[in-house]
Formats: sequence, C-alpha cells, structure tokens
Amino acid sequence: MRSLRIRFWLLLVVPLLAVAVAACGEPELPDTTGDAVIAYLEEVDYQESWDLWPGLGEKFPGEEPHGMLLTTYVNPAALEAVNSNASAMPIGAIIVKENFTPEGVLAATTVMYKQSGYNPEHNDWFWLKVLADGTIERQGKVDGCQNCHGDVKDNDYVWTGA
Repeated sequence: MRSLRIRFWLLLVVPLLAVAVAACGEPELPDTTGDAVIAYLEEVDYQESWDLWPGLGEKFPGEEPHGMLLTTYVNPAALEAVNSNASAMPIGAIIVKENFTPEGVLAATTVMYKQSGYNPEHNDWFWLKVLADGTIERQGKVDGCQNCHGDVKDNDYVWTGA
C-alpha cells in the first residue's frame, strides 16, 4: 500500500507541483511586436520587479533623443550581463528607458529587447518607442535607433555603460 502512495505522489503530484511552480515565475518572453512587449512589461510590472541600471538612479541627466531626465530599468538577464561585465547582452535581455522632460514629466518610454534571430544585422535588437499616452510611435528595426546605437555597436548597441 505504501508503494502505491509513493508511486501516486511521484507520477501525479510531483508533475503538478512542477507546473504550479513554473507558472509562478516570469511569464514567457513576448514576440517582437510593440503590443506584445508592452503587455509583457505590464504583466511583469517592471517598475516594481526589475532593478535600475546599476550605478544610475531615477531621473538621471540625459540628452536627446531620449530626454533630459532618464530612468533605466533592466530585466534580470540584462542585469546579470551588466554586473558581470559581459561583452554583450544575452538573448532575452530587456532594457527599458523612461524619457522625461526637464520638468520631470514622462514623455516616452523606449525599449531594447534582444530576441534570437530577429535582427542579426544589429545584434538581434528589437526597438520600441511608446509615447506617454500609450501610443506606439516606432517599433521593430527602427532606422533612427539602429543608426544612433550603431555608434556603440562594439558595446552591443548599448549606450548606457559604454
């Protein structure tokens, strides 16, 4: 009888617990569309659950095209790369930069999301700019983003920390 209980536990309960634990973790990474990335960022509540870029606080001085004040969040994959001085961000890295006016009013949010095979010519980065009202202004393989960040392609197209 005891072996039946153990077998039941191993065959039924353990897999159910594994599924439950997996469901409590981060949601699956989004596809490379602005709507999917925005939904993902809302689901993970990045402002509460992710770290700021190490060494930078909220509303640090910035410059155009992003804004005079910036706050940069990184997901765990990006944070690990920054903290380990990796030469490139891993697939799945997400960098969210909130862009503020000199008065501290949110103007836009810009996102870099590294997705395998998405954009090999630019290290697989997907770019997104969302205005403060939620309107997607630009998304995808954005020429302006790629060209400007191309100046730091040896730093994996990432200006912060270059």
